[in-house]
Amino acid sequence: MAAGEQVIRAPAQLGLLLKGVRRQQGLSQQELALKAGGTSQARLSQLELQPGRLTLERLLLITAALDLELVVRPRQSGNEPAEW
Repeated sequence: MAAGEQVIRAPAQLGLLLKGVRRQQGLSQQELALKAGGTSQARLSQLELQPGRLTLERLLLITAALDLELVVRPRQSGNEPAEW
């Protein structure tokens, strides 16, 4: 795994990652919501807390707004299956 990469195996991890990156970039929820296509601050807050309700389209808009990319690759051997 390259430096800075994060492996996400559960929705809660995704919410924490998005929130952490947003804060590292000095963005408020309102600023990120506007940058990600006009989502409301309340909706972004809800998605950070309950990322399992995030649509793929919204996830891609948010990751693009945070200058992140989504990478899907085969699971490395020895990793346990995700618990959703």
